[in-house]
This record gives sequence, structure tokens and C-alpha cells, in this order.
Amino acid sequence: MLLVVILAAVIWGVGAVMGWSRETRLKLLGALFGAVIGMNVLLPDGHPLREATGGSAAPWLLLTGFFLLVSAYGWGLRYLRHQTAPIQEAPAAQSGTFSETELNRYARHIVLREVGGAGQKALKNAKVLVVGAGGLGAPVLQYLAAAGVGTIGVIDDDVVDNANLQRQVIHKDKNIGMPKVFSAKAELEAQNPFVVVRPYHRRLDEEVAAALIGEYDIVLDGTDNFVTRYLVNRACVAAGVPLISGALSQWEGQLSVFDPAKGAPCYQCVFPQAPAAHLAPSCAEAGVIGPLPGVIGSMMAVEAIKVITGAGAPLRGQMVIYDALYGENRVIGVSKRDDCPICGTA
Repeated sequence: MLLVVILAAVIWGVGAVMGWSRETRLKLLGALFGAVIGMNVLLPDGHPLREATGGSAAPWLLLTGFFLLVSAYGWGLRYLRHQTAPIQEAPAAQSGTFSETELNRYARHIVLREVGGAGQKALKNAKVLVVGAGGLGAPVLQYLAAAGVGTIGVIDDDVVDNANLQRQVIHKDKNIGMPKVFSAKAELEAQNPFVVVRPYHRRLDEEVAAALIGEYDIVLDGTDNFVTRYLVNRACVAAGVPLISGALSQWEGQLSVFDPAKGAPCYQCVFPQAPAAHLAPSCAEAGVIGPLPGVIGSMMAVEAIKVITGAGAPLRGQMVIYDALYGENRVIGVSKRDDCPICGTA
């Protein structure tokens, strides 16, 4: 019996020196005890190996049973801690400091020279409003939450429809009929419990636009109608809030950062008036290839991260046009207009 104890001590000690994990060493001890029990069961009485390992399987079986009970108890405690971890750590996540879990989660951001710890803290402290939880809003919301943006508002008056699911990947089949903002909130909180999601199940209108947008640091507009786009633009210019706007049609998408406070044009500088309805049909009328919103929405999220962290050169004064059908990207310059009724000085 002493031989087994010595072997167990050697396995544990050598494993510690070699840097083996606790789990690996426990597995090796389990294999040792299994072999000892096997020898005491299979070998005849009086066999030297059986005598050297205690002569009977009974004490080893009792010891194994005790070990399994202790292990099960420890596993149960770890499981309960894991289940309650988001609830315990969420307050720390909103206090401006990072928990160990968050530091590990955002490690790939923090090692980026252009983001680092300061940039990740800026993301955590940022308040971002996403207008629309549809095709563009879906990837925008997912990547902002995954990136650790601390407070995310989302406003939309629509509900999840079966026809949305071909491209609005944040929503699930089981959520058909649910307001999009609540469907999105559930998915974001499941993905990252360290962010606060504020859903507004209503249409953005003149009554609330100014007050709501004034609560946020940056706005991302993924709506599909010019009335709302112009409204968002007016409210952002009035509040001095940067606006990242994207648009889609069939195989083509575009985006830009509209920020007159930093010398860039506003949305109405570039689009002084809405085109005729037949020139800008909706996705329902003209169709849209499913992954395209993901491409443009992800690019919008990247621009938001750049604006928040100060990394690189955001698309101020530039517009990216992406043609998915032919795999082409174009970047065109866009300028502020002195006679713009929203941000102009004339």
C-alpha cells in the first residue's frame, strides 16, 4: 500500500514540476488507482503485486468512492459559480473597470497598438445608438456588443418577420412576431453580458429624436427610408453627434461617416433631396443578396470603433461603395456644402 502512495506522490510532484495541469495529474492518479484495483481483483491471492498494493480491492474502492464524491461536490460548486458569474461580474463591468473575464474577452483588442487598454476603456464607456434593427442593424449590433461597447441603444418599431431571416441574422425563427428590439436585446445579452442594451420599440420621430440622440455619443443609421435618414441627420448635427450611415440595394452597399463638427459633410450635403421612389426601391421591392448587409454593417461597426477609440482614419469626407456582384470597392470624396440647410454656413 505504501508503494501506491509513493507512486501517487511522485506522479503529483513530477507533474507539478513539468507544468502539467491539475486535471492531467488527477487523470494520471485515476489511472494509477484503476490499475491497482484491477490488480487486486484479477490477480490471485498471494501474488507479489497484489500484496504490494494492499492485498484487497476494498480499501481502494472506498478511497475511489470518496474521491469521486469530493470531485462531484467540487464540480457542483464550480458549475454554480459559472452559472452566476455574469450576475456577479456585471456591476463591475459597468463601473469603468474590467473584470478578469472581460480582460480575457477583449485581449485581441487590447494587444492592438491602435486600440490598447485605453481604447477598450473608451469602448466600455461609450454610448452608441443604432437606428434600425434590420439588415444593417443586425451586424452593427452584434459587433458593437462583441467589441465591448458599454451602452447600446436600439430603436425600431418593427417585428421579426419570416422574410427578414434571409439576411437579418441577429433574429431567430423562434422570434417571428417579436419586436425586433427585444429579439436583438436577448441575442446581445446572450453574446456579451457585460454590455447594457436599451431597446426602444417605437418609430424614431420628431417628438423624440433630439432628446434621444442627445443621450448618445455616436449614432449608426441602418434605416431604409429617406424620411428617417434626414431626421437622424438633423438631430445628429444639432447635437454635434457623429453619424455613421449605410445603405443597401440588391448587390451594392455604401457607407460614410457624417460629422460636420469635424469638418466632414452631413448626410444632406451629399444627398440634398430624396430620389424619386422608383430610383431607390426598398429591399422588399428590389431584393438584396443575404450577406451584403453583413458586409456593410460590419464596416459600419468598424468605423464606429475607430471613431470611439481614435484609431486610424474614419471615413469622414469619404464614401465607400461596395459592389458585391463584381467584388469591387470604390472610395469617393464627399464635401461639405456651404448652402446645406442643415450644416451649411451660407
